Amino acid sequence: MGNVERVDKTLPLNEMIFYVRNDSALRDRWKTDLKGLCDEFGVSEAEYKALEAVDVRRLMDMGVHQYLVPHILRLFYGVTGMTNTHPAITAYRKAYPEEFRSAVDGTSWQRTHRDEEAT
Repeated sequence: MGNVERVDKTLPLNEMIFYVRNDSALRDRWKTDLKGLCDEFGVSEAEYKALEAVDVRRLMDMGVHQYLVPHILRLFYGVTGMTNTHPAITAYRKAYPEEFRSAVDGTSWQRTHRDEEAT
């Protein structure tokens, strides 16, 4: 899943997330005017569509830094209520199904996750 070697240091989305995560006014704009914020930072249409879709794999494939992806997920879904079915966890599971399965096979997390799916 890691992509440090594929990070595009010139990608406007990387710069935007760096600033948004540290600025409450920009975080407010994230919630109310994501497209305008993206335009202001020069984010391409492809980047915006991947961001809007919260497509973790596409974001990382286009060069978003792997350490900024959790910040993106927090901006969309918040930081509370982290359960096995939380949208942030689901986004990673959707993007990397094989890696996700291999990481949780035989763990208590797997049993908890299956229990939640059954209800």
